Amino acid sequence: MTQYQILLFYKYVPIPDAQLFASEHLQYCKDLDVKGRILIANEGINGTLSGTIEQTTQYMQHMQQNPLFADIVFKIDPSNEHAFKKLFVRHKQELVTLRYHKALNPQTDGGKHLSPVEFQNYMQRDDVLILDGRTGYEYDLGHFQGAIRPEVDAFRDFPTWIRDNIAEHKDKQVLTYCTGGIRCEMLTAVLREEGFKDVYQLDGGIVTYGQDPETQGRGFDGNCYVFDERISVRINQTDEHVIVGKCHHCGKPADQYINCAEDSCHLQHICCEECEGEFKGYCSTSCEQHDNAASPSA
Repeated sequence: MTQYQILLFYKYVPIPDAQLFASEHLQYCKDLDVKGRILIANEGINGTLSGTIEQTTQYMQHMQQNPLFADIVFKIDPSNEHAFKKLFVRHKQELVTLRYHKALNPQTDGGKHLSPVEFQNYMQRDDVLILDGRTGYEYDLGHFQGAIRPEVDAFRDFPTWIRDNIAEHKDKQVLTYCTGGIRCEMLTAVLREEGFKDVYQLDGGIVTYGQDPETQGRGFDGNCYVFDERISVRINQTDEHVIVGKCHHCGKPADQYINCAEDSCHLQHICCEECEGEFKGYCSTSCEQHDNAASPSA
């Protein structure tokens, strides 16, 4: 029986004195003894945390008692343990780092939200462009069938990538998706600002799509990258589930990400269990050699 829960949530809403709110929220979370990562900005809140069922239920009730967050939506995953080792609650300038040339308001500038079933239906059309709103390494672990892999290492790279790679498709319907939805709030706003007219986003992101009783995650191949200790989460709950990730070393199907054991590298790479043992957690022989050379002699 699961004793813990993992919460994923966000809301774009102006927060008066967001820096003070972040400080008070940090203390509240410490007192409640939950763990996770919560970002707070003048424009809203974005967080994921874990705790016992009692703790997370109390957290949700506490948030929904605040008029600013009365309608905030929590995505809930059961767990046997904490998904985080520490607690971070920080004030930031942007919930999603974009550094765009103009301020965008996702509440007015973003695309239309599609339910999981609507999104699934739209994906079947021939005239749509499906754009993964995450980074390339997230795509490599799992993605929707037919989706475009963005060659970006950070979200702020999207505007330039869009101009250089898909500007000629402004007449097409564009479907976007990300882990929980928040990046697509801004991505669809960017797309519209860049001249795309017919832009949509998967409401609730990949996580909600995998939990929906009708879609059951169908159409998503591989696993979803998540920013907690789990790292890799299955989305397609049907017998159509496949592994699309490929081991960094041998190329065999794999769905586990590890960090390179070399402290100056820490490259996160997909690695099968056999190669993790053979390469001792290093991403390359050069990293292993560098680490051995740097270690004091026995």
